[in-house]
Amino acid sequence: MNQDYVLFLTELKERIRHAQYEAAKSVNTHIIRLYWETGEKLSTKVKDGWGKSVIETLSKDIQKEFPGISGFSVRNLWYMKQFYDEYSGNEFLQPLVAEISWSKHLIIMGRCKSLEERQFYIISTKKMGWTKAVLMNKIELRSFEKFLLGQSNFDKTLSADVKNQAILAIQDEYCWDFAELDELHSERDLEEEIIKNIRAFLLEFGPDFSFMGNQFRIEIEDREYFIDLLLYHRKMKALIAVDLKIGEFLPEHKGKMEFYLNILNEKIKLDHENPAIGIIICKSKSRMIVEYALKDSNHPIGVATYNLSSSLPDKYKEFLPDTQLLAKKIAALVELFEKER
Repeated sequence: MNQDYVLFLTELKERIRHAQYEAAKSVNTHIIRLYWETGEKLSTKVKDGWGKSVIETLSKDIQKEFPGISGFSVRNLWYMKQFYDEYSGNEFLQPLVAEISWSKHLIIMGRCKSLEERQFYIISTKKMGWTKAVLMNKIELRSFEKFLLGQSNFDKTLSADVKNQAILAIQDEYCWDFAELDELHSERDLEEEIIKNIRAFLLEFGPDFSFMGNQFRIEIEDREYFIDLLLYHRKMKALIAVDLKIGEFLPEHKGKMEFYLNILNEKIKLDHENPAIGIIICKSKSRMIVEYALKDSNHPIGVATYNLSSSLPDKYKEFLPDTQLLAKKIAALVELFEKER
């Protein structure tokens, strides 16, 4: 009797949560549609001569008819017009308008000006489940630039079904401001701080990463080797080996990672899983040296840096990709998003 009740209660709770989630999604879709249509009509009326005083009167009359209603202040009505004006003529942005909440759209509209940057943050917010606070933090940390600058050989070494996932998963720089370390920290100090703050660490990577262990032991001919961190990506179905370096990236780091990946693929990987992926995270790197180091590797490896503060160096601006590569990366992001919807 008790077991039957517990099972029934568990299933009911899950159904309620699912219903609440679906209801919230539905409400958001209807609100965004209302704001979109209101913005469309306001855009036409303003062209016909409506000005500030008319919009103010409109706001008061709506709130008089619907006491306590939120969202129809003068400022928000103008935002609705801006929302429609800026997104309506854009074939890439318009299909995304119902994917996130109005408050998150306002953050992105206010802080991101380029089409590609807005696409990135709308899709990432939807895919990663970012709250308003997290979204603002990601924009301040310039996650878009870090996404564009990511250095890896995934294009050449991964199959089409996991390539875009992997490209999205690795950033050029990770912000680990949770780590209470001075500049003279050791690799063990860094690893211990990551383990203490494993949730914050995984949030930097994304929701599909799971932690499998640190100092993960592998053995070959009675010799032991240890991978700093071993993760698993659920959607890619792949082991992710992370090697931490407190200095500059060196070409020999790639050889060590290839050694780890060979062993993981031979001894740890399950038959239904994809080949293991390596991420080398250093304190600094020369982009040219990374490019040459990865050029002929047959293993999927990405090289990133970490920062203990939340600032992205201004020198990174000069490395931003040209228009063609930028469009290619955004197209891969959109393709992945459409596939998962």
